[in-house]
Amino acid sequence: MAPRRSRAKVSPSLIAFGRRFRRFREAKGWSQENLAVRARDGEGVTPQYIGAVETGRTRCTLEFAKEMDKILEADGELIALWEDLVKDAAFPTWYEWLPIEETADELTSWSLSLVHGLLQTPRYAEVLLYGDKEKVEERMARQGIFTRKSPPSPGCTFLVDEGVLLREVGDPEVMREQFDHLLEAPKALGVSLHIVKMRGDHLGNVSSFTIATMEDRREVAYFESPARGFTIEEYDELGALHRALREVRALALPLDQSLDVIRKVRAERWT
Repeated sequence: MAPRRSRAKVSPSLIAFGRRFRRFREAKGWSQENLAVRARDGEGVTPQYIGAVETGRTRCTLEFAKEMDKILEADGELIALWEDLVKDAAFPTWYEWLPIEETADELTSWSLSLVHGLLQTPRYAEVLLYGDKEKVEERMARQGIFTRKSPPSPGCTFLVDEGVLLREVGDPEVMREQFDHLLEAPKALGVSLHIVKMRGDHLGNVSSFTIATMEDRREVAYFESPARGFTIEEYDELGALHRALREVRALALPLDQSLDVIRKVRAERWT
């Protein structure tokens, strides 16, 4: 289940890097907006991404640090700081997924057992969170990424195992309401939603996971265990998730067929 925002912390080394980064920006007399438009060879990033780097809520790539070092005329100091403070910094622990989710450019999710938190209705979430109203409100607040104006909503792809549609959460009324929300989600929220036919012979059967692609194209993944959730960004581990994702995508139905499956299961199982 999703972590509580009140527990969030950030890595001290990322804070230290971000503080120095901010000082270089301020020495230029630039706002976060001014610097943001200069990034990525003029393509720009959002001011929110610059803010996330400065407050230690995200970990930029070496390429981004090199570019900022040049733009801010830091004479190699930002590169050295990246090597000292960012390269080997422990990424913020499991409950730091929320800032990643909030600042991601794209989110790709594979749901093996339950509807993803970003697509849950309040009543469905309430059952999973054992009636904790505060946690339900926090989960619903996360869904604000779909309706915000700035930064733009991330591109979201949700791949959902067919078994999720068959697993009762609460009672049939809760399930019908959840199904109605799923049917409306592609148009109402602008997300891609694909049902994956149940099979036991693909790598996705190990675990659900979400891969976030950040504005600098860095990737961070999140998955859960019964004890806690994990954020990972190591190349080999991300590679394993991408292999699983390829197998899952190969079994995914197109949007129109996915919605037909949802309607069919709703009518036959949850009416």
